[in-house]
Amino acid sequence: MPETLNKRAERSLQRARWRNTLHEVIFEADTPVGKAFDVLLILCILGSVLAVVLESVHSIRTDYGQLLTEVEWIFTLLFSAEYLLRLLSVGRPVKYATSFFGVVDLLAVVPTYISLVLPGSHYLLVIRVLRILRIFRILKLVQYLSEARLLTQALRASSRKITVFLFAVLTMVIIFGSLMYVIEGEVNGFTSIPRSIYWAIVTMTTVGYGDISPHTNLGQVVASLVMVLGYGIIAVPTGIVTVGMSQAFSKKAVSTLACSECGADGHDSDAVYCKFCGSKL
Repeated sequence: MPETLNKRAERSLQRARWRNTLHEVIFEADTPVGKAFDVLLILCILGSVLAVVLESVHSIRTDYGQLLTEVEWIFTLLFSAEYLLRLLSVGRPVKYATSFFGVVDLLAVVPTYISLVLPGSHYLLVIRVLRILRIFRILKLVQYLSEARLLTQALRASSRKITVFLFAVLTMVIIFGSLMYVIEGEVNGFTSIPRSIYWAIVTMTTVGYGDISPHTNLGQVVASLVMVLGYGIIAVPTGIVTVGMSQAFSKKAVSTLACSECGADGHDSDAVYCKFCGSKL
């Protein structure tokens, strides 16, 4: 009986060592092997995105379509294996799977399998380019991680103000769209209130496609008002975010260390526990 317990303990210790080694290679960039793995991963990501982009060109698809399809499947199988290894190397696979990078890693392989049922959906694989965000950890550009964290805090602090601002803009485009529908009418291209609202959005954002334009004097006066108002509105979100950034006072250094349980990174340099799952770093 004691011998059986010793064997179980030994197997458990071996599994823990194997998982820690795998985690160090896949998630950490502080070691030569981990950095080499991440650099190789980014090269594969760029290669897979390039293959998808080239396949969308008709002349290239005609001559090399079969080759590009095979290359795409090779990359998909590699990324699928890498995704499974990431889940195996963390103590809480569900936590990692539901994280930002976990979802991106899953979306990087799903479109190819869906294309077996829905042809053409494999072009969604360009989402793999999001995985290049890992380069921040690979190159240890912790100052960029710190600035990204500061920007995130500013956006969160400004979320309610921005929501109120967007609601006000939505109200204005509905009012101006309805007004232009009454003034111009269907004869001048404003065939419905939704289409008139579309014109108001295009005009207020200063995009100005020109597919719909007012022809009456009163309609042109209203359009001029919307244009001038649009220039004033553009500056509002910038001011809101700027104030939020000035209030984001936390500027602690960010570590490249990834949690062995959930795979999350971006912790403070003096952090002892993971701020996402509470595990000890």
